[in-house]
Amino acid sequence: MQNAIEHLVIAGGGTAGWMTAAAVSRAFAGSNMKITLVESEEIGTIGVGEATIPTIHGFNQTLGIDQAQFMAACQATFKLGIEFVDWKDVGQRYIHPFTAYGRHHKNIFFHQLWLKYSQRMKERGEDIRIDDYNLCCVAAQRGRFEHPVGGEPIPVGPLYYAFHFDAGLYARFLRRYSESRGVTRVEGKIAHVQQHSESGNIQALVMEDGRRIEGDMFVDCTGQRALLIGQTLQSPYEDWRQWLPCDRAVAVPCANVEPPIPYTRSTADAAGWRWRIPLQHRVGNGYVYSSRFLDEAAAERQLLDNLDGAVLDTPRHIPFVPGRRKAFWIKNCVAIGLSSGFMEPLESTSIHLIQTAIMKFLAYFPDKGFEPADIKTFNRLTLDEYERLRDFLILHYKVTQRADTPFWRYCRDMGIPDSLRDIIELFEARGRIQIPSDNLFTAQSWLAVMVGQGLRPRGYDPLVDTLPEAELNAHMKSIRDYIDQATTAMPRHHDYLARFMGGANHAR
Repeated sequence: MQNAIEHLVIAGGGTAGWMTAAAVSRAFAGSNMKITLVESEEIGTIGVGEATIPTIHGFNQTLGIDQAQFMAACQATFKLGIEFVDWKDVGQRYIHPFTAYGRHHKNIFFHQLWLKYSQRMKERGEDIRIDDYNLCCVAAQRGRFEHPVGGEPIPVGPLYYAFHFDAGLYARFLRRYSESRGVTRVEGKIAHVQQHSESGNIQALVMEDGRRIEGDMFVDCTGQRALLIGQTLQSPYEDWRQWLPCDRAVAVPCANVEPPIPYTRSTADAAGWRWRIPLQHRVGNGYVYSSRFLDEAAAERQLLDNLDGAVLDTPRHIPFVPGRRKAFWIKNCVAIGLSSGFMEPLESTSIHLIQTAIMKFLAYFPDKGFEPADIKTFNRLTLDEYERLRDFLILHYKVTQRADTPFWRYCRDMGIPDSLRDIIELFEARGRIQIPSDNLFTAQSWLAVMVGQGLRPRGYDPLVDTLPEAELNAHMKSIRDYIDQATTAMPRHHDYLARFMGGANHAR
């Protein structure tokens, strides 16, 4: 094609840069398009995102990556969800799983059945937790895992899963993948960005040693520096700290002291929350906090005081501003990764946002004419995605019974976007959940957090009252019995992982 992009230049490596290089090189295999990635070993990456959500499967499958080899290369473990400790209140915990709860019955949503059933059982002195009706939750609590097996439909949703892995190793894995498919890596620091005098398009990256790397299309993967989209093309940044008050993180790895568990742990703390991510070779730890309520030294002490094993590296302090760019694609430059915005790692979405940006970029891949309608659509879809994710993250902070520190009192009392308020108010009435069908986090995820953090509807769907009590009881019992039997039959996560990795290591 005469007007086709001949040279794509990716500024920055890390997870975002090499995911982009891998996906584009795969999509344009056999074409004449040249792909160059520019990065410097002297510039570190944040690299704290070591937990994912199930959408990562689609990306790896698109690349044709073997799961066992990927897991062996990245020291990965399986992930069934996130355990939230002390978020509802100190001493309380729940799991946000990847699998749906229970099973609907006669066109009545399962959680509506549970609302009535648990209310009646509570009157009889029995606490019925919704987690007990979820395959992922129970498997996670029991430390068990097994790949889903095809065949007859099972009485509850399938066991969806994701991974914990070393993000630095994943970037290296994808670098090898990309370079084997013709991607050229250039080492060095970018001194400045040269624009075309008339169009304003980016013309070249000028390196510190004077080299010029010209291109037709540029991808900004320079992280929070946003060298291209922010500093050069001047896309403003919208600050969301009024709703997401955490703006700092301190991260440090520690040694394993027990076999890795198949879930991430997020523990609410005095001015934020601490993550714990179990890998094969170590545990990733961090404290995400608000600098308005805690200083850097105190945050580091709190993190180090709560580690399971010996410290393996020097703690790294990472400032950030939650929010997003006003425009993600301007002229011949698209931002992917932290250059486009930052949503704190509470729900393990950083890698997912990289992935979806890449997929949208490929869906609207330009020629040298840079059709404005394509750019406008890309920006609109990305904005919608960020705002929906923003509301889901705010939910965790807003819906809480904690009032023991200034941070949690601020979160409890802060104003929230109308879009989130509407979802909460609808649920508070009769447990109904209405969100856009293309929302990353489905109604099941919203249910997990709202119920887990103590939001209890005033009523339930009147259709539930059409079920005879014996029928409701039998339905609820059959689900718990199946989940109990299924998870009891699963191997322990670390045993299954060892067998799975043994096969991968043998294959290598």
